[in-house]
Amino acid sequence: MRFLHTSDWHVGKVLKGHSRLDEQRAVLREIVQVARDHRVDAVLVAGDLYESSAPSADAQQLVVQVLLALRRTGAEVIAIAGNHDHAATFDAYRPLMASTGITLAGGVRGAADGGVVEFTARSTGEPVMVALLPFVSQRHAVRAAQLVTKTPREAAAGYGLLVRDLLAALTAGFRDDAVNLVTAHLMAARGKLGGGERSAQSIVEYWVPDDAFPPDAHYVALGHLHRRQSLPAPCPVHYCGSPIALDFGEQDDPSVVLVVEAEIGAPARIIAEVPIRSGRRLRTVRGAVDELARHVEEFGDDYLRVLLCEPARAGLQQDVRRLLPNALEVRVDPAFAAPVNPVNARPSTPAAGVERGPAELLHEYCVTRELVDERVEALFARLHDQATTGNA
Repeated sequence: MRFLHTSDWHVGKVLKGHSRLDEQRAVLREIVQVARDHRVDAVLVAGDLYESSAPSADAQQLVVQVLLALRRTGAEVIAIAGNHDHAATFDAYRPLMASTGITLAGGVRGAADGGVVEFTARSTGEPVMVALLPFVSQRHAVRAAQLVTKTPREAAAGYGLLVRDLLAALTAGFRDDAVNLVTAHLMAARGKLGGGERSAQSIVEYWVPDDAFPPDAHYVALGHLHRRQSLPAPCPVHYCGSPIALDFGEQDDPSVVLVVEAEIGAPARIIAEVPIRSGRRLRTVRGAVDELARHVEEFGDDYLRVLLCEPARAGLQQDVRRLLPNALEVRVDPAFAAPVNPVNARPSTPAAGVERGPAELLHEYCVTRELVDERVEALFARLHDQATTGNA
């Protein structure tokens, strides 16, 4: 049987104040087409469908439309909550989505209570079992382990060990005559960060060890890390990565979805890493303004992070943004930043009984930061005059 593995859509993500909803709509349209073209039996969405636990109405509408479009391809559609999603909302909509043939899993459930989904692959008639492990936070790990394993748990037990117990309990019913799959949203110990993950839930305390993954699983479809990667484990374990670069730290990561084939009695194999091209490229560029001006045509419609190779001056950022309208972040390269000398930066002590006015203080500050500019000081003088005299 054949399935599509995707994750980390982060619908509603705003980059440096810029909405990317139109890009996300195009990216998800591409994913639906991949599912249609490859005639997959199932689509596994391994968490972080949304950027926020309180997504906008537009973001929610887009995700629902895409899940329904995936279902209309004839595939089973299974989506679990990630650390960015609101698990309780997923579970609230679970019965409604189930009526359309879509499985949503917000919180961790026992195998018999929806923690394992079973269906028959339409293309081969093979039975398929999918164990679902949505993201579980440290504060809920003990409770989730007690719920699923039905045994007492110690609050001091390591997070990784608790997740291992959860996976063992969920996959205990895997059968030799079925294709056995796992989809989970977690931080595997040897995984490499993509660059845009939420750091609080990617630290050592959230790492899950290699031996947590069951050897009788034909494939483990992971979400959480935004970089496409495979991990050494007793069974095939893969992150598909995000289908769109979410921050400049991910600008060099490929954006793909995975098409996988699995059969009874053999490990699954990836038959296609399908590039997703609708998202606009993120690019970091360096140079002085004059140098960047000579390369404007090369940048196209890429979103840019600009590192300026010249000292700061008044109006520098505005000059760059006029030249490069797609520049979402503009700053001076650290190599060209004015050094701050604690000794020189300390204001001089005025003579006894002498007070310096605001204009003098500003001038002194600009001198210490090598930012002296007559236009800045003239503007400050005018604004100060308006603020103190009421002359608009």
